[in-house]
Amino acid sequence: MAEGTATNPHTYPQGVPCWIDTAQPDPPAASRFYGELLGWSFHEAMPPGAPGSYLIAQRNGKDAAAIAPLADAATGGASAEWVTYIAVDDVDAMAARAEELGGALLEPPQDAGPGGRYATVRDPSGAVFRLWQARRRIGSQINNTPGSWNFSDLHVPDVAAALGFYRDLFGWTVTDMGPDAGAMIGVPGYGDHLESTVDPDIRVRQADAPPGFADVIGGAVEAADGESPNWHVTFSVADRDASAAEAERLGGLVLARAEGVWAATARIRDPWGAEFTLSQFTGPAD
Repeated sequence: MAEGTATNPHTYPQGVPCWIDTAQPDPPAASRFYGELLGWSFHEAMPPGAPGSYLIAQRNGKDAAAIAPLADAATGGASAEWVTYIAVDDVDAMAARAEELGGALLEPPQDAGPGGRYATVRDPSGAVFRLWQARRRIGSQINNTPGSWNFSDLHVPDVAAALGFYRDLFGWTVTDMGPDAGAMIGVPGYGDHLESTVDPDIRVRQADAPPGFADVIGGAVEAADGESPNWHVTFSVADRDASAAEAERLGGLVLARAEGVWAATARIRDPWGAEFTLSQFTGPAD
């Protein structure tokens, strides 16, 4: 992913994760938590008098994510979670194809106002995601900078089996990075798209990266013990430890910390149960 600009928005080819939102039992409280943690401001996307709410989070004036009400919050029948949207050209056709490949259609294709059209799918492993056919709302416009969405990774018990579904659905390429690192997922041609639109220096910046790295859109790793299959969201931060402490101050729980080759991370559970990761880019040691 890369940032868009006001004059050259970041568009997303089919198969690229393009948006994230979280369903929360108390959206105003959740907006305070994430607003203070990630430096977000919010505005209501629903027109005056319309039922429901959809709070668009922005950082530096650019769309970053959204917060929606948890549908059955009053009954306590579900927990908060982050959901990843994947761009498609035709949501109706792709929803039908997902079913053919063994996915379950939890919400059929439907319009989300003038912003676009979506469907909710549970893959054969149990992870839930949404297909998004953009109209006015094309996706996140700030990525990979502190306080913004970094990427989404698929967490499943059997990575190879789960990725077969996505490979057939989206044409993803998959590179096995070994038992500890999981798999690297790419969309062929995505690097060319970024280079020609919002990131003209991507090839220069990634001159030492492995072949095909510019096409990478996420990864897949083996789920932790007791973890349900899910698309796990990571946010970039300037200081992992300071941000983790802030999450705790705001009522979140730090579940784990890790020091990787490229990043220092902290896995967080927000006060309503949604989990995500904070990631500080560190780069490899000399």
